[in-house]
Amino acid sequence: MTSDTGVAIVIMGVSGVGKSTIGKMLAKSLNGCFIDADDYHPQFNKDEDRIPWIETLRDALIARSVNGGTVILGCSALKESYREILRHADARYVRGSYMCSVKFVLLEVGAGILGARLEKRAAEGQHFMPAKLLESQLDLLQIDEAEGILRVDASQDPQTTLKNIQTLIGS
Repeated sequence: MTSDTGVAIVIMGVSGVGKSTIGKMLAKSLNGCFIDADDYHPQFNKDEDRIPWIETLRDALIARSVNGGTVILGCSALKESYREILRHADARYVRGSYMCSVKFVLLEVGAGILGARLEKRAAEGQHFMPAKLLESQLDLLQIDEAEGILRVDASQDPQTTLKNIQTLIGS
């Protein structure tokens, strides 16, 4: 990905923060496309080795951002090593520099709100992740301030969250 091939923004965070909802809204507002990482999960197991899955997502970012396209990816991207793979969607990226055209926005929500959201989704049959696994996801989340990840409070309504992201990314 280079400056003439497009924009990639990864909306990241644990289950229940609103990655899909906010990602779709952001893609629409930027006249781009949205990729939901969950659609790329192998159906046989959502908890095994994630590297091939992340590499597939990286390739999808590259494919969807050609010719100046804008692509928004909703993906947990909890580990720095996963984000490192996604950064390689930018052909100019130098490992460890964190300077690239793939931007990350972390949606943050308190554990109590997350638990309630996940329980509601599970009751409605809308989500595969049980609320009891939330703690393990929160434990996995690794953020190094040097990465320059933008942080947004996603405990508010989706429109407010979207406006806050738009302000941070300058759109």
